[in-house]
Amino acid sequence: MNSSFESLYSTCSMQSETTPLLQNGQLNRSQLPSSGPGALQPMSPRQKVQRSQPVRIMAVRRLQEEEQQFRTSSLPAIPNPFPELCSPASSPVLAPGSLPQSQPASKHDVKVFSEDGTSKVVEILADMTARDLCQLLVYKSHCVDDNSWTLVEHHPHLGLERCLEDHELIVQVESTMGSESKFLFRKNYAKYEFFKNPMNFFPEQMVAWCQQTNGSIPQSQLLQEPRHLQLLADLEDSNIFSLIAGKKLYNAPAEYGFCIKPNRVRNETKELRLLCAEDEQSRTCWMTAFRLLKYGMLLYQNYRIPQQRKAMLPHFSTPVRSVSENSLVAMDFSGQIGRVIENPAEAQSAALEEGHAWRKRSTRMNILGSQSPLHPSTLSTVIHRTQHWFHGRISREESHRIIKQQGLVDGLFLLRDSQSNPKAFVLTLCHHQKIKHFQILPCEDDGQIFFSLDDGNTKFSDLIQLVEFYQLNKGVLPCKLKHHCIRVAL
Repeated sequence: MNSSFESLYSTCSMQSETTPLLQNGQLNRSQLPSSGPGALQPMSPRQKVQRSQPVRIMAVRRLQEEEQQFRTSSLPAIPNPFPELCSPASSPVLAPGSLPQSQPASKHDVKVFSEDGTSKVVEILADMTARDLCQLLVYKSHCVDDNSWTLVEHHPHLGLERCLEDHELIVQVESTMGSESKFLFRKNYAKYEFFKNPMNFFPEQMVAWCQQTNGSIPQSQLLQEPRHLQLLADLEDSNIFSLIAGKKLYNAPAEYGFCIKPNRVRNETKELRLLCAEDEQSRTCWMTAFRLLKYGMLLYQNYRIPQQRKAMLPHFSTPVRSVSENSLVAMDFSGQIGRVIENPAEAQSAALEEGHAWRKRSTRMNILGSQSPLHPSTLSTVIHRTQHWFHGRISREESHRIIKQQGLVDGLFLLRDSQSNPKAFVLTLCHHQKIKHFQILPCEDDGQIFFSLDDGNTKFSDLIQLVEFYQLNKGVLPCKLKHHCIRVAL
């Protein structure tokens, strides 16, 4: 048996090594000998299929290497599109190994803080922009991606902060920050508001004043202090920041200060160029003008990118949410077996029906579950604490600070506990870049507790109903509730 296998192996190997082949692996019949003892005889179909014959592995590998070499050598040479850049000894044709090797992008760890003090360390690439990092944090935090999130460069020791532009590189900005500086993840509804409502940022009287003074100042007066003019005009290596507590830190005449900070400055204050406006609107106008002066068309491109992406997506009535929230489906448990509601109209009607049923159950619990309608354990007095727009026991000054940080746009609001009345609440609302406060008082009707903004003329069973109503109707407010201040824990 062993001798028969050895004879078959030797015969197969002899044929595989002596048979002439073309480059494509086919037999070259012109080189085959026509007669003689070594001539190949035509094989019958039974002889062709011999699956038990061993194969010479080395011979097959050699054929594969020759075929690969043939394919490589047969490729045409790539012409160099820039032969004038080559040295005289270099060839105007690029060799196969002359192309540069692609280097993997380096990674960096960046620590980002939220408004409540929590933080998250994120691994990013060296070419990641502020917009990319915001979208990554939105995905990780399961937030609504409405293109209003931003990264803030915060310098607590200098009392400065600014919102990064969407195209700025995170690693490059971090290289100019000191050890005590940090990134904040925050909402900023006013980031591109000047493209939507330019008259709110550049009022008619300001534009008219600039047109009147343009060209009327003699050239001799302009050249008296060229260093100061050069500092204000050259923003290539500087950035515009808003002052935090400018009166306390820098003895500013008002709290509407801003400054120009060179990128090389880390902790020193002597090279900061401090400026102060008369009111919040003037400061916003000046800082917006500096941003337009430095970045120009880039700001408009940053503003248009989310609009173009939104136009490419299907039209939804709600903002685009994270993947985890989009994976939720409507379910019907009315029968013996639960089913997924695939019809959007049926899902919406089921949600409304469930909402009305919940309202009835909560009202019945309030009446039967407590002896007094103003008992603090009732559901209507605590359900609002689960909402993002409710900020609890914060002061009036703190509510001002939060709204200023998240953008002075019309309709920006939050709700908080009242400091003067422990049973009341306060709606803090921004309108025309001014912050106003409206007290929400509880009232009793038919043994049930209600909340009202207009002395009982319009009553609501809880604060969620109140907010939903004024998001659709202006009522006694100067404008509808549009954006709510939110703090996200990272």
